[in-house]
Amino acid sequence: MKSWLGDSTLFFGFFCFLACQSDGANRKSLDPPGEIPGHHLIWSDEFDTDGKPDTTRWAYEHGFVRNDELQWYQPENAICEDGVLVIEGRREKLKNEEYDPASDDWRKQREFAEYTSSSINTKGTFFFQYGILEVKAKIDTAKGMWPAIWTLGETKPWPSNGEIDVMEFYRVQSQPSILANAAWGDHWNSTVWDDEQRSLDHFLKQDPNWPHKFHVWKMEWTEEDIRLYLDDELLNEVDLTKTVNSDGFNPFHQPHYILLNLALGSNGGDPSETRFPRRYEVDYVRVYKRHAD
Repeated sequence: MKSWLGDSTLFFGFFCFLACQSDGANRKSLDPPGEIPGHHLIWSDEFDTDGKPDTTRWAYEHGFVRNDELQWYQPENAICEDGVLVIEGRREKLKNEEYDPASDDWRKQREFAEYTSSSINTKGTFFFQYGILEVKAKIDTAKGMWPAIWTLGETKPWPSNGEIDVMEFYRVQSQPSILANAAWGDHWNSTVWDDEQRSLDHFLKQDPNWPHKFHVWKMEWTEEDIRLYLDDELLNEVDLTKTVNSDGFNPFHQPHYILLNLALGSNGGDPSETRFPRRYEVDYVRVYKRHAD
């Protein structure tokens, strides 16, 4: 009897090992970048070297940056380990060196930051115009989290530079949601959004373990349109004949750079009851360009 239990335990363990290995969405991608018909790879980061993200590819944002968010962005919260980039949200108190109680700027009104995270981008190191952007990532869906994969245009201030949200996760009317958006400026230089959303429940009905797995977000960008996908499900299609600023400039007909970040609070919801630290993990970022005719 004792011998039978030992053999069955080993068999069950081996079966679980095979099952985990077969679930490609739930682990680090071990294969090199694949080919996409009609395209060739022009830039990628597989995050295969442990340590800080490659500074020849990525730069950091610092401090309080946008949207009245709670986190203080700092390089310390981004690390590559076991083949993935980890952006970690932490509950920790930091003094705001730019604190000014008389300022009208929310970035200076806070004496302390109560949370920290990281935001990295390719501004100044890599821009691309048209092609396919593919990112494999596992997002944290806890309350207060606002992870994103997005791009911004090379020239003009926001929103006239153009913003493409390949992925955002936050709460829409208290409902956890995945968003796929584009934004630009209108005739009054206010923001025009072409946005689509799917509730997290939409994906949980397909797979109850969805939040614990890696998923592939993809942008297909041509002169005519932008198509945004999640695991090959089309979330949004943006007609670029309509994305024109008041000065006649189309921000999606210029090069863009890539941003990866984990924001806390604001649209993400109140994280005060959430346990920390939290992890946003990115397996790879790949950019493909169409073959020349």
